[in-house]
Amino acid sequence: MKLSRFILSHLDDILKEWEDFARSLSKPGVIVPEAELQDHARQMLKAIALDMETIESAQQKKEKSVGDVSKISGGESAASTHGSLRQLSGFTMPEVTAEFRAMRASVLRLWMDKSTRASKANTAEILRFNESIDQALQESAVRFSDERNRTRDTFLAILGHDLRSPLATMTMAGAFLVRPTIDQANAMQIGARISRSAAAMTTMVNDLLEYARTQLGGAIPIRPVLGDIVDICQSAVDEASAAHPECIFEVEKAGERIGDYDAPRLAQVFSNLLNNAAQYKGENHPVTISTFGEAEATIVQVKNFGPEIPRAFLAAIFDPLVQLAIMTDQKGPATTSMGLGLFIAREIVTSHGGTIEVESSVEAGTIFTVRLPRAAPLPTMT
Repeated sequence: MKLSRFILSHLDDILKEWEDFARSLSKPGVIVPEAELQDHARQMLKAIALDMETIESAQQKKEKSVGDVSKISGGESAASTHGSLRQLSGFTMPEVTAEFRAMRASVLRLWMDKSTRASKANTAEILRFNESIDQALQESAVRFSDERNRTRDTFLAILGHDLRSPLATMTMAGAFLVRPTIDQANAMQIGARISRSAAAMTTMVNDLLEYARTQLGGAIPIRPVLGDIVDICQSAVDEASAAHPECIFEVEKAGERIGDYDAPRLAQVFSNLLNNAAQYKGENHPVTISTFGEAEATIVQVKNFGPEIPRAFLAAIFDPLVQLAIMTDQKGPATTSMGLGLFIAREIVTSHGGTIEVESSVEAGTIFTVRLPRAAPLPTMT
């Protein structure tokens, strides 16, 4: 059987192997449905089979094999759309490349198992198949890179915008403070504004430094000591309440409370989760943080009712520079929009030897679950 016809008649078998491989690349703790794992693979395989059936001249074959890569566009095709969605779902470029390698290997292996003998025609079909799948890979890679560049540029624009506001406040405050007629009461108010602006900028700079550390191959350092997880959660609630006075926060606790924790780092994690929950909470619903102490682990859950996070975003919500446009219907003031908070939260939890997961539905709400071992991991140093 010709390879192109084999592809069309054995799509389900090929897609099953594709799904198994794609599932192995998915983020831990995130259940991705079959349709999203297969993505546009069915359409890509059909397009590859159609391309293989298309008659090409000798010149067209040469151009396809040695053509200028820069001329390949990320225009609308199943392969380019696949690249866009994979970038949105938090895949990396090596993972996307590996998917096409797996597709190539699966198709050829399944076909050769059915083939009775090698022939010159078979060799020609394999060459044609390789050209077609390379074309699809390049289209996907171009779109993936375009989306990544767009996200990076958006990130830089947001960073500039977020830094400009506190800088403007501090500039105006400085202009008022140099006036000879300013009284003590006004000076105290201006000083408070400068302090808040400096704190906002410090948070952003610290997030950037933590992100840079992880990108250079380092883990976020922790220094765990014996502590009470409920006290850490309460500290995070106090900080979030100050930032969101209109939001009701509820603390629930059960089981063991004492363990080895880096309290400031975990307070940073829970503050971030609580601030996000307050920003996107529904009307007349509190934000809850619950602790469940077990023999070997402590579980902390932050829950709110608000807009459902689309399933396509769940796999990438903890990745940097990906979650910039997940939700726009926020109810409270945003603390920062750089898209680094959840990424840093995951890295801190990972440094504790724990895990962080998220699930979201209209009925159950959005729940972030942090699971931490109660025994201290080996401390990491700066």
